[in-house]
Amino acid sequence: MKEMKAAATNGAAAAVRAGPLSGPFRIPFGVPAWLVGTLAYLALVVATRSFLYGNPLIHIDEQFYLFVAERMREGALPYVDIWDRKPVGLFLVYEFLAALPGDPVIAYQVGATFAMVGTAALISRLAREIARPLAAWQAGAAYLLFLPIFNSGMGQAPVFYNLLVAMAGWGVIETVKRHEHDALVWRGCLIMLLLGLAIQIKYSVIFEGAAFGLMLLSRGFADVWSYRRLAAVALLWMGVALLPTLAAIVWYAELGHIDEFVYANFVSIFERGSDGWQAPWRLVKEVAVLLPFWLAIFKAPKLFDTTGGAHPRSHAVLKLWGIAACAGFLLFGTWYDHYVAPVLVPLAILAAPALARAAPSERWFGRGLLGLGLVGGLAVPLYQVGQHGTTTQFAQMNALIAQEMHGGCLFIYEGELAFYRTTRSCLPTSRIFPNHLNTYVEAKAIGVDPLAETRRVLDSHPDVIVMRSSEHRPYLPNMQTRKLMERRLSADYERYASYRLGNKTYWLFRPRQKG
Repeated sequence: MKEMKAAATNGAAAAVRAGPLSGPFRIPFGVPAWLVGTLAYLALVVATRSFLYGNPLIHIDEQFYLFVAERMREGALPYVDIWDRKPVGLFLVYEFLAALPGDPVIAYQVGATFAMVGTAALISRLAREIARPLAAWQAGAAYLLFLPIFNSGMGQAPVFYNLLVAMAGWGVIETVKRHEHDALVWRGCLIMLLLGLAIQIKYSVIFEGAAFGLMLLSRGFADVWSYRRLAAVALLWMGVALLPTLAAIVWYAELGHIDEFVYANFVSIFERGSDGWQAPWRLVKEVAVLLPFWLAIFKAPKLFDTTGGAHPRSHAVLKLWGIAACAGFLLFGTWYDHYVAPVLVPLAILAAPALARAAPSERWFGRGLLGLGLVGGLAVPLYQVGQHGTTTQFAQMNALIAQEMHGGCLFIYEGELAFYRTTRSCLPTSRIFPNHLNTYVEAKAIGVDPLAETRRVLDSHPDVIVMRSSEHRPYLPNMQTRKLMERRLSADYERYASYRLGNKTYWLFRPRQKG
């Protein structure tokens, strides 16, 4: 009887995971359902981001990653020639994409598109552990629709590492369901390697990596491994997960720049200042936007409760994954919007049972979640384009800057960093990201005195300086560097142009003519 019940449960689970797509999907000529679903995801991304492709101003982080990647191809070394605290793996991803033929902006955006689609397809597959196929597909769609709401609609770091983490999550689920499986150790190594690569795109992945590692060890514990073996395998898996980071450390040590690497990657983040009430206010807004996910997860009826089709270990892995992702987001304390993107993966999966419900009283969970995602996923990117500017505006302002460059240096004290890339400017400082010198939050966390560095830049006499007009209140300004800029611009430079880029006016300065 027990065997018959187990067989029935397994059969139900297989039906939930592998059943054909229903609703609007019709599978023609034996085309695999997963391919149809993936192509639908691709169409969804293209339809909702079509106005972003080719725009170099989507987000200043993406501008910076692409700029660093292109300078790396010319021999620049992150943390030494261009300073930042992101892992070098993220820049390597962008370097690979920038090397593709054609416009590098389009190249990284296409790469991001495929990463998003791949992650959505994995979300759909994982959601079929606890939901029917159409609901599982909608879970992937929810992920794609909500990414832009959190400023991750194109090439932000989570877009790339979420794919690796989702692959690792799939591996964990398939591994913990296997009783006394001989390949557990090596499957764990592969999963940890995926997580190690993800960590080299964003260090916050370590929280999910630790959770996945403990889940895999619980499988070994259930298989009655000895404590000695558990400890040995735990050390092995931790070593594999740290392997990409150790490789980066060795590389920089060989180059003689280990101090710069260690400070940028592991020390500077703890020296950043607080932005006060703005961080908790961001958290309040983010939790509010995620309310449909919380309702779907905690309030809506669960499909696996009524079918008996979910493997209990699958659901446990998904819940623990969600807890780990939320913990990693909360513990950092800054709560920038794009930090929510990793949380969307497990939340979308866990919300899947509430989607595509048959009962009229239950349909509003899924419709509300997807409807909010569609509206927000279009409204936020449109708002950001209005904030930062269009491709045409960028080209016009770039021409205004280029006409005064004369082969020299541009210095963007405030503004969009992409102009460094398109003007082919030399670099007046290694702290090229504007916020590193113009905000007090970063003042003690960039490895140099920002006032002295700004003075050094001005002493090098850049050919063009970009600064926001006085009508725009700067974001938590470094008043020391700002006062220095105003004083030196008044004495040594003249404003030769003003340009409205997005919703901000920028002043362009050139050296004052002598005599």
